[in-house]
Amino acid sequence: MSEGVVIAQKSPYKAELKKGEKYFWCSCGRSAKQPYCDGSHKGTGLMPMIFTADEDKTAWLCGCKNTQGKPFCDGTHSKL
Repeated sequence: MSEGVVIAQKSPYKAELKKGEKYFWCSCGRSAKQPYCDGSHKGTGLMPMIFTADEDKTAWLCGCKNTQGKPFCDGTHSKL
C-alpha cells in the first residue's frame, strides 16, 4: 500500500466518462467526492491523477487507491 493513502472503499466506483472531458481521480482516498478529488490531499504530499477520457464509456475507477492501472480498477482491492 502506498504511504499515506487511505482506502476509500474495497470496491471500484462506476463512472460514466465523456470523451474529451478532464477528470481528477482522487489518489489519496480522503476526498468526500469519491472517486474524484475535492482537495482533501492538501498537506499529504499526494496529488490527484488527472486524465482525459478518450471515449464515452462506463469505467470502473479504483476505490482502494492501490491499483497498478491508475485510475482504473485492476482487482487489487480483493487482496487487501
